[in-house]
Amino acid sequence: MKQKYRKGVGIFLINKRNQLWVGKRFDYKNEYWQMPQGGIDGPESPENAMKRELMEETGLKKSYKIISKTSEWLEYKLPQELVNEVWNGKYIGQKQIWFACRFFGNDDQVDIKKFKNPEFCKWRWINPIDCLDLVVPFKRTLYKKVLKNFRNLYQE
Repeated sequence: MKQKYRKGVGIFLINKRNQLWVGKRFDYKNEYWQMPQGGIDGPESPENAMKRELMEETGLKKSYKIISKTSEWLEYKLPQELVNEVWNGKYIGQKQIWFACRFFGNDDQVDIKKFKNPEFCKWRWINPIDCLDLVVPFKRTLYKKVLKNFRNLYQE
């Protein structure tokens, strides 16, 4: 059987101080944090999926601008022990288009508890490079590629 990747998007959201937005997931009893991301639904375009995911995970509908995106799909594989638990075993990981967005609003516009089933219990702004120490280990290589793609946006 051919191994399938779920198509998705990721959001590299940076503020005016070039800090990166990360959230701590509700569904894991650990200290891992991640950038907003999610699947592309049906015929949805990657950009529309990005806007929907950003709104669903941070509450933001405005006060940001897309400033860049990856030119290729970036992927990660789930650890073997998670393959049958995540997405009912249908996919071995995700391949994602990543969007870099500049947030120019105020922090009180972020509302992670807006929805019935929020994904994050906490959020914060960090130095972008620090995401490598905070993300779940199986996504670390993906995050290195994201940082490399968008380094000109946060490095002086």
